[in-house]
Amino acid sequence: MKIVVLAGGTSTERKVSIVSGTNVCKALREKGHRAVLVDVFCGVEHVDAAHYFPAHYDVEQASAYMSSFDDQIESMKATRRSFFGPNVIAMCQAADVAFLALHGANGEDGRIQAAFDLLGIPYTGTGYLSSAIAMDKTITKYIFQAKGVPTAKGYEISRLHGIITPEEKGLSYPVIVKPACGGSSVGCTIADNAEQFQASVATAFALEEKAVVEEFFKGREFSVGVVEGKALPVIEIAPKEGWYDYKNKYVPGATIETCPAQITEEQTLRMQRHAEEAMKALGITSYGRVDFLMNEQGQMIVLETNTLPGMTATSLLPQEAAEVGVSYAELCEKLIEVSLKKCKA
Repeated sequence: MKIVVLAGGTSTERKVSIVSGTNVCKALREKGHRAVLVDVFCGVEHVDAAHYFPAHYDVEQASAYMSSFDDQIESMKATRRSFFGPNVIAMCQAADVAFLALHGANGEDGRIQAAFDLLGIPYTGTGYLSSAIAMDKTITKYIFQAKGVPTAKGYEISRLHGIITPEEKGLSYPVIVKPACGGSSVGCTIADNAEQFQASVATAFALEEKAVVEEFFKGREFSVGVVEGKALPVIEIAPKEGWYDYKNKYVPGATIETCPAQITEEQTLRMQRHAEEAMKALGITSYGRVDFLMNEQGQMIVLETNTLPGMTATSLLPQEAAEVGVSYAELCEKLIEVSLKKCKA
């Protein structure tokens, strides 16, 4: 297949996306596909249609080219009207599928999915509406509450409507403050008192206009991948220090990850069921990942859903797939296979 692996972009998760895309592109080429790695925002200069998908291709060189733009993204955004970089749309239209190795805003939030639907470009992952819903933690929380999916108590704050304190909402410290549409725990902080709460809000508002404030739910962290509506084995994530923040997610060796998780069969089945229910509640098709916390009493909550899970060397979905005998490269092909079904529906 001719495949464009789209990565990079303009979100706070740009660097993680490049790592995911690099791994995916390498795996697909090892499987014999004519896969190329393209920055959705920076694009590819000086390439003609006859050489979009070459037989011989240096993935690392393409990855380094993408990373060379990291310090220029903000200045490029200030002078650009179009989001898509040079030749991006043309290459995607010439491909059999676009593999979305994107994370965060302008990648995981439904905008690219909607554009590709209009342009007739097949892509991996769920559709535009469920992508947009899952990206917004406040809308997700309202749907989970309506559908009976376990979620932490919390509320929304915004620059426009002002800050509401936990005390006003009947929540006790500690609380966790999250950018409403961020990912990879970027900008998420824990506040133990009113002073720290104000600092946490400032951190979140530095990234976005809205944030979610939730009661701090102390427990072990787990994740469950779901492919075509069926849950994969549960994986437990135990940071060696602190909690599962951005650093612990992407620094090799920073966490101890156990798959399958060492929990009871009943807890495993319940968590897998909640993962499938969460995906269904948000209308997510093809594949995704659902993150959980479970306390000592066995009570569990859904933290969030990820419509384009990370595909780095330390990412969770590939580890869960490996537990059922699916290699990394096979997983990449499987995600394409299940995604193309929605395009044909």
